[in-house]
Amino acid sequence: MLLSGCAAVPQRPAPLPAALADDAIIPGIVGGRYWGDERPAALEDWLALPEAALRERYGGIMNRPHNYLVISGGGGDGAYGAGLLTGWTDTGTRPEFQIVTGISTGALIAPFAFLGPAYDPVLREVYTQFSTDDLMEPRGPLEIVRGDAVSNTRPLRRKIAEYLNKDVLAKIAAEGRKGRSLLVGTTNLDAGRPVVWDITRLAASNAPNAPALIHDVILASASIPGVFPPVLIKVEVAGQGYDELHVDGGVTAQLFFSPAGADWKRIAERLDARGKPRLYVIRNAKLRPHWQSVKRRLVPIMSRSIDTLIRTQSIGNLAELYIVAQQQGLEYRLAYIPQSFYAVAKEPFDKDHMNKLFQLGRERALANQAWLTLDEVD
Repeated sequence: MLLSGCAAVPQRPAPLPAALADDAIIPGIVGGRYWGDERPAALEDWLALPEAALRERYGGIMNRPHNYLVISGGGGDGAYGAGLLTGWTDTGTRPEFQIVTGISTGALIAPFAFLGPAYDPVLREVYTQFSTDDLMEPRGPLEIVRGDAVSNTRPLRRKIAEYLNKDVLAKIAAEGRKGRSLLVGTTNLDAGRPVVWDITRLAASNAPNAPALIHDVILASASIPGVFPPVLIKVEVAGQGYDELHVDGGVTAQLFFSPAGADWKRIAERLDARGKPRLYVIRNAKLRPHWQSVKRRLVPIMSRSIDTLIRTQSIGNLAELYIVAQQQGLEYRLAYIPQSFYAVAKEPFDKDHMNKLFQLGRERALANQAWLTLDEVD
């Protein structure tokens, strides 16, 4: 412990004061994010847009069927959702999504699900070719004692920057200009609140700092507290620079769809959506836990307790989405890892385990077994 004093302690240059939380902006970028637990003020302005302005901005998604995709967290189990999407493509029935949202591993999948089947090879590569050593670096005992996590995410951030390069971000921006939305959730740890980031708007901003910000946001969304370090996001208030601390979006919600209190009946009406909008939800986990004899030791007890807490939270999130769908006139379709899958990962990103899940997701999509209504859930 004395020797740990030699290890560097992560510092925060200028933590944002609580009194300024609602005034903080991203330097050089207008908008692009909002609190995930309150109705954005801009939503009312959007609903009041004149018809001509609405068609100019959202003409690309008007007068057509609407489909929305929500992708949950789940770490390496995100391979199931990635496989499902590629299998869905091969059935010829996969739609274009007007909105795609992602949290944690879902934030890694979401950009490529948003861009469509042309990026299925990327999903396959990301979720079948990499293992723990490719995505995270362990820290030494001194770094752990005096640091903010047991590993660092330099390899993962390099992968994010590699796959979400300038050309890919330009394509995301182009789709955003058609009216489509790619949204990613993080948790502002200082506020203890969810934050929704509009990646399409950030990509279309042409701000010099936008690519690095997008990479940071997606990294933050996937940064499991204690395992990965939190991500500092630079903000400004009245020209003064501050920083916010962001971690895994799954800390506040395992999945999310829309701004709190959004009137989707009115939104669909304004966008002249054809037919009943359909909400697809991918839960990259089982709905019920498998039995596990827990050793009477600190780490196994904490690990099992956190896993149970996350699973219980996700059930609540799924139920909340179902209620929203029922109240707002959306069809609800749910996909999740079936209870019959018994394989256990040996490490956070176990390549063999992920390949099995990827193939399972593909097979269920190809067999038309992936999407269930509530009365079909086992």
